Amino acid sequence: MKLCVIGTGYVGLVTGTCFAEMGSDVVCVDIDEAKIEGLREKKLPIYEPGLQELLDRNVDEGRLTFTTDLAEGVAQSLVLLIAVGTPEGEDGSADLQHVLSAAHAIGQALEGYRIVVDKSTVPVGTAERVREAIQAELDARGTHIEFDVVSNPEFLKEGSAVQDFLKPDRVVIGTDNVRTAEILKELYAPFTRTNHPVLVMDVRSAEMTKYAANAMLATKISFINEIANICERVGADVGAVRLGIGADTRIGYQFLFPGVGYGGSCFPKDVKALIRTARSAGYEPQVLDAVDALNIRQKSLLADKILAHFAVEGRAPEGAIVAVWGIAFKANTDDVREAPSLTVIGRLLAAGCRVQVYDPVAEAAARRTLGEPGGLTYCPNNYDALQGAEALAVCTEWGAFRRPDFGRMKTLMAAPVIFDGRNLYEPQEMKRLGFTYFGIGRKA
Repeated sequence: MKLCVIGTGYVGLVTGTCFAEMGSDVVCVDIDEAKIEGLREKKLPIYEPGLQELLDRNVDEGRLTFTTDLAEGVAQSLVLLIAVGTPEGEDGSADLQHVLSAAHAIGQALEGYRIVVDKSTVPVGTAERVREAIQAELDARGTHIEFDVVSNPEFLKEGSAVQDFLKPDRVVIGTDNVRTAEILKELYAPFTRTNHPVLVMDVRSAEMTKYAANAMLATKISFINEIANICERVGADVGAVRLGIGADTRIGYQFLFPGVGYGGSCFPKDVKALIRTARSAGYEPQVLDAVDALNIRQKSLLADKILAHFAVEGRAPEGAIVAVWGIAFKANTDDVREAPSLTVIGRLLAAGCRVQVYDPVAEAAARRTLGEPGGLTYCPNNYDALQGAEALAVCTEWGAFRRPDFGRMKTLMAAPVIFDGRNLYEPQEMKRLGFTYFGIGRKA
C-alpha cells in the first residue's frame, strides 16, 4: 500500500518507518528542508532504540523516501497520515494550527479519492474540522473529490516506540465508513497477526480514547506519587506498598513507579488538553485537575529535599555542588520536554548551587533547552559529575545508573548523600555502604 506521512517528528518517523518495514511504500513529508535532507542521508533527528536500523534498511531498499513536496506525496499515495505536532496552547488546549494547515494543503493537492488519517493526538471533533478544511479547499477549486477522514491514534511509548508499533496492544480506527475500515484493517494486518484487536468505532470515540488512555496512565503515576508522599509522613515504605497493591490484577504494576513526576511531550500536554475539553463542554474535571496539580508539585520535590537537607546541615546552598544524573524525562530517549530534571536544575541554580549534570543521550537537547547558564556544567560521564558534589540527585532511570560503583562514588563526592528521584536503590543497602539516602516514599 502507498502511504504519505505528513510530519517527520517522533510519531511521523516511527509510523512511516514501521509501515515501510512491513512492505508499504512510504513517503514522509516535512516543511523543514534541513531535516528532510538529513533524513535522506539517514540522519535521525531523534533518539529512539531500534529506529536507526529500520530507517537505514528501508531507505536503502527504496520503500522509505523523504520530500518537502506535499503534492508529490498526495499524488502517489492512497492513505495520507497527518502526524504533525499539536503543542499546548496558552489556554491549555491543543494547538491545531499544524494539523489544519496540513489539511488545507491536502485539499489544495487532492486529485482523486484518498483516506486522510489523523495520527496526531487531537481533541474530540478535530476530524470534522480536518474534513471542513479539506472541503473548503475543494470548494474553492470548484472540484468535487471523494475523501474520508479517519481517527487512528498512536499509542507509542518513547523508548520502546518501535516495538509498540510493530506489536501493538490494539489498533483503534475511528470511522463510520465500512470500506475505509477494511482498507485500514488491511494496512495494519501485518502488525495484528497475534490476535491483538483492531477496534473500529466512531470518530469522536477514537479521538477520546487517546486522551483517556494518556490521562489514565498519568493518573496512575500521580496516584502512586501521592501514596509515596503519604508513606514518608506515616513511616511506611512505598516500595512494599507498591508490591502489595500491584499484586491485585485489577491494579497491576505498570506505571506504579513513584518518583519526581511525569514529563515528555504527551502526558502533561494531553492531561491539560483534556481538562480544557471538559471545561469547554461545561464539565469540571476534578480528578484530572488533581493529577496535573500533583505532578507540577512533584517535580519540585527533589529540589525541596536537597535544599531542606542543606538547611538542616547548616549549609547555605550558595556554592554547593550538586550532581544530577539524568536530564531526559525518562530512560531510552533524548526528549527533555517537561522533564522533571529541568525543574530540579532550575530550582538548584536559583538557590545558588553549582550543578554538574550528565545524561547519556540528552545533553544536546538539554543544551538547546537550558542553554549554558552560570553555575551549570555538562559532564562527559556520570562519575565526572560527582567530583566534589555534596549531593547527588538521580532524575532519570538510565540503566547505567542502576548499579554504579558506589565505592568510587564515595571517593569522588565531598559528601556521600543521594537523593534518589527514581527509587533505583535500596535504603538499607545505601546505609550499609555509608551513604545518606533520601528516596521517594522509602523507609530508611
